[in-house]
Amino acid sequence: MKLQSFENIYHVHRGSRVKRWFYFFLAVGVVILFLPWTQNVKAKGTVTTLYQEQRPQQLNSPIPGRIVRWYVKNGDFVKKGDTIVQLTEVKEDYMDPMLVDRTQQQVDAKKGVRNYYEAKVGTTEAQLAALNSSRELKLQQLKVKLGQLNNKLAAEQAELEAATNELKLSGDQYERQKKMYDEGLVSLTQFQQRSVSYQNALAKKTAAENKLAQTQQELITVNLEQNATVQDYTEKLSKIQGERFQSMGQIESSTGDIVKLENQMTNYKIRQGLYFVIASQDGQVVQLNKAGIGEILKDGESIGSIVPAHVNYAVEIFIKPVDLPLVKPGQKVMCVFDGFPAIVFSGWPNTSYGIFAGKVIAVESNITTNGLFKALVVEEKGKKPWPPQIKMGAGVQAIAILNDVPVWYELWRNINGFPPDYYTVSTDKSGSGNEKSK
Repeated sequence: MKLQSFENIYHVHRGSRVKRWFYFFLAVGVVILFLPWTQNVKAKGTVTTLYQEQRPQQLNSPIPGRIVRWYVKNGDFVKKGDTIVQLTEVKEDYMDPMLVDRTQQQVDAKKGVRNYYEAKVGTTEAQLAALNSSRELKLQQLKVKLGQLNNKLAAEQAELEAATNELKLSGDQYERQKKMYDEGLVSLTQFQQRSVSYQNALAKKTAAENKLAQTQQELITVNLEQNATVQDYTEKLSKIQGERFQSMGQIESSTGDIVKLENQMTNYKIRQGLYFVIASQDGQVVQLNKAGIGEILKDGESIGSIVPAHVNYAVEIFIKPVDLPLVKPGQKVMCVFDGFPAIVFSGWPNTSYGIFAGKVIAVESNITTNGLFKALVVEEKGKKPWPPQIKMGAGVQAIAILNDVPVWYELWRNINGFPPDYYTVSTDKSGSGNEKSK
């Protein structure tokens, strides 16, 4: 009885199964060594977006002002164009409530001045036309007078020629008559008659010479008058032309002032529209950093932020320099988002649970301040969609998928400290990525 109890307790006569289990586990281990193992590169990252307009936007004060009313509070959802806060002026240059109307009055006054100078330019143009006509008429009159004098001069020259010929003939007759009188052939009376004829011819010639000289003097006077007329009208035309140019300059100056005032008025109107800070897009208002009513804001000072409601999410991951050659655009990446349960088998990603597929679209060439390189990952089309509950800035664990190798090779690689196989990613026309190891 005692021996039977001892045998039932210690099984001293039962055969050992240790060897059988050893070979079983050995066989299982050998099989496992030849199972496929997916090489990968692990990295950490955050949720972001590829588009700048979908990133959180700051709400800035467009002008310096004082807060008079809040329309939202932290956490409120707003639509594009909704009012966030109302401001009022703090600069004395813009405090006049009638500023736009007064500026409009200045514009109207400047336009009136410009219209006056435009009318003055029109008047000077009429004066110029009248003076030009008067000058032409005066010069035409002088031209006619010159023609008359030239004709008179020609007639008097002919008259002088006749008087000269007549004097010559009378002189010859007078000499013959005197000779005949000295010889006693003619009487004293006849001699005296011939002498009188000679004196008359001489006087006639002198009168013709005087008339000719007077006509020549008149001709010179008319020429001088013509030159003086041209000079006088030139001075008058130049004076009026100068007044015209001065008026045109005033018009241009008034036009510049009008444009400047209209620009100021437009700026005033736009500035009045900046008294209300509005939402630039649909989203949630967060991080409001001003409290109460009456606080003064500087130009461009931040009021808070607005997180867009509609975002095309992406993931930015940070890769060690030693792993950088292994990550290329088109690389498949499995993402584990913080807050979402996941069971991850790094060597068998297809059997993991709670992971989401992505694809690398860009790898930045410059290193960041934390000594890592940044890569951008987007959702892979046709795969399990990313959860809509993820938010900007949430943490992500990323697993970049590499080659499929046997387990024994992966163990050997890790024991020797070798890096994963270097490979390239080629993209065919259908958009699917094919991996080739080197």
